[in-house]
Amino acid sequence: MIMSYLVENYSAAIYGVIFRIVNNESVAQELLQDSFMRFWEKIDQYDTKKGRLFTWMLNIARNLSIDRLRSREMKKGEKTDDLSNYVSDIEATNISQINVDAIGIKEVLKNLREEERFVLDMAFFKGYTQSEIAEEFEIPLGTVKTRFRMALKHMRSFLKE
Repeated sequence: MIMSYLVENYSAAIYGVIFRIVNNESVAQELLQDSFMRFWEKIDQYDTKKGRLFTWMLNIARNLSIDRLRSREMKKGEKTDDLSNYVSDIEATNISQINVDAIGIKEVLKNLREEERFVLDMAFFKGYTQSEIAEEFEIPLGTVKTRFRMALKHMRSFLKE
């Protein structure tokens, strides 16, 4: 009963985030299932004092997605993918964008400065670590950390309103 409630109410948003990280429909569906299994296994570790249930679930799904993205299996698959996969990816990207927007993140993100939005997008939706953002985009690591911290601070204040 609890699990069906979670699936009904959160699967679309979680799938959207997973898909934005792995950019592969079949892997995203598999990770969505793995995520819900992990939620079920670790539900006793959820602490209401540390945050909302959705945030806890999103972090688990995001971490699983990043782990898969960095796995040898995914890297090997990227080298052998054909172009037909990318046609459906473009269509699915539009769907996942709608799902993520449906949870209100877009509204919150538009209140951030562009550089803060960029850092959050790279970290949460594309799976970069702060160090990888700094290296890839040639931004000092301290600047990345500051932008990330300020973005979270602004989001908290906006959400409290």
